[in-house]
Amino acid sequence: MSASPGPQPDAAAPPPRKPRFALFVATACGLGYAPIAPGTFGSLAGLLVAMLPFNVYLSLLTDLHINAVSISAAGHFIDPVLALQCVLGLAVGTIGVWSSLRAAQFWGQKDPQRVVIDEVSGQHLTLMLGCAVPIWWRPEPAEWASPFFGLITLDTALSWKYLLVGFILFRLFDIWKPFPARQAESLPGGWGIMADDWIAAVYAGIGLWIARAMGL
Repeated sequence: MSASPGPQPDAAAPPPRKPRFALFVATACGLGYAPIAPGTFGSLAGLLVAMLPFNVYLSLLTDLHINAVSISAAGHFIDPVLALQCVLGLAVGTIGVWSSLRAAQFWGQKDPQRVVIDEVSGQHLTLMLGCAVPIWWRPEPAEWASPFFGLITLDTALSWKYLLVGFILFRLFDIWKPFPARQAESLPGGWGIMADDWIAAVYAGIGLWIARAMGL
């Protein structure tokens, strides 16, 4: 009598499905695949993100054929460009946490170098903090004469000087990772990938604000 065969091994599990959309977002439309300094390219994309809300605002004015858009809530004026900046910043940060986690799981790395959505989010936050926070003792008129860069809010021009200084400061603090940026890398999942850049952005934003306050 022949012995009954033992349990047969299961067929090899299929490879995990490639999360194409998550990788597309996490690499900032493929910028993370740059062979040299992908984080720098991600930061450059963050500069473009900062210029987007004002251009959306202008498009709305053109489409509606009006001269200005004002939003009021409980009797208080709400800056529409700043509102768009905040919504965009929250959207990029939220989708960055999700996409960076998916990318890290797919590539089997804690913080893949190809993931640069964190630099995009951090660079945008730098300009938000550095330019949107008013200098209360010195009103800063918006420079409408420079429409190419636009405005970060209706009260603050997004000049090439702010873009350059904000870019340099963010890259410096993102590489240096002062406390508690480096410690934030130990946070779980996509939070650890994104949070250190947000903290670096806070430092860089403060530096940019000081530069503005000194007359940049």
